Amino acid sequence: MEKLSYQDVNHHVIDRCKSGDNRAQYELYKLYSKAMFNVSMRITNDYAEAEDVLQEAFVSAFKNLHSYKAEASFGSWLKKIVVNAAINAIRKRRSELVPMDERVVGEVADEVCEDDSEWQVAKVRRAIQQLPDGYRVVLSLYLLEGYDHAEIGEVLGITESTSKSQYSRAKKKLLEIMKEPQFVV
Repeated sequence: MEKLSYQDVNHHVIDRCKSGDNRAQYELYKLYSKAMFNVSMRITNDYAEAEDVLQEAFVSAFKNLHSYKAEASFGSWLKKIVVNAAINAIRKRRSELVPMDERVVGEVADEVCEDDSEWQVAKVRRAIQQLPDGYRVVLSLYLLEGYDHAEIGEVLGITESTSKSQYSRAKKKLLEIMKEPQFVV
């Protein structure tokens, strides 16, 4: 008996979903929900909202599964849906991006040096959670999700230079937060 690859199994599950198989939908949900929740959480910074975004994204994905053409991995396709749903949730909160500022700030990792890397990671995560929505979204999309500034601009409806500016200001604000004496992990 021939062993199927992960990709073959994935395509098989997707084909079953397309034919309306609810068990296959649940399998697909189990395969991707944790990773997609983490994407949503990094963008929304709110557990309940991240859960809502996740559910909304999966409903949208299942409704639009016929448009998935396997040109990219299913995970990449789904991630775009999750990112857009999370950004829409942020927009519903009526968040506004901070005006553009072209100051250049060095990378956060280069400017904050600590010996205990686990503690440092926790400190950075906590500081990211304290960023204003606009900063956090751009920083998360760029650093954590791997989008470039042109893609971020397209997704958020801003210019590439505004994305770069937001990213720069986010790093600066992140450093300020981490250097505050009252900042606690």
